Amino acid sequence: MSATAGQAQGERGLAERLGLKPGQVVQEIGWDEDSDEELRQSIEELTGNELVDEDSEDVVDVVLLWWRDGDGDLFDALSDAMAGLADGGQIWLLTPKVGREGHVEPSDIGEDATTAGLAQTSSVSAARDWSGTRLVAPKGRR
Repeated sequence: MSATAGQAQGERGLAERLGLKPGQVVQEIGWDEDSDEELRQSIEELTGNELVDEDSEDVVDVVLLWWRDGDGDLFDALSDAMAGLADGGQIWLLTPKVGREGHVEPSDIGEDATTAGLAQTSSVSAARDWSGTRLVAPKGRR
């Protein structure tokens, strides 16, 4: 396999870790210079769509929320992120890994997600410096 093919396969692998599928519309909120470009590119490659920015009012399948300690009120951000989410949609909360600047404690994520009416279903290593937490509306509310 060529290096290019291997890189492309690795990029798809990042988005596949998040359970994303071709054709899904993904909105990105909280992008900053520290956001992982490889993950962003892999999402666009796998879904076949460009990431929708945070000002979009379209309905989306997935929200990619980059969040760092000190970014503000996580409950408010999660509540805002749910506004354009399709029924059965999901939010991937991406936070810096332990030991990285801006790390968010899992207990804070759990508390704010529950208060916002979301259930935490899984956590993954989303990228080199980022952890991902999958949040969905509980089945009774979908």
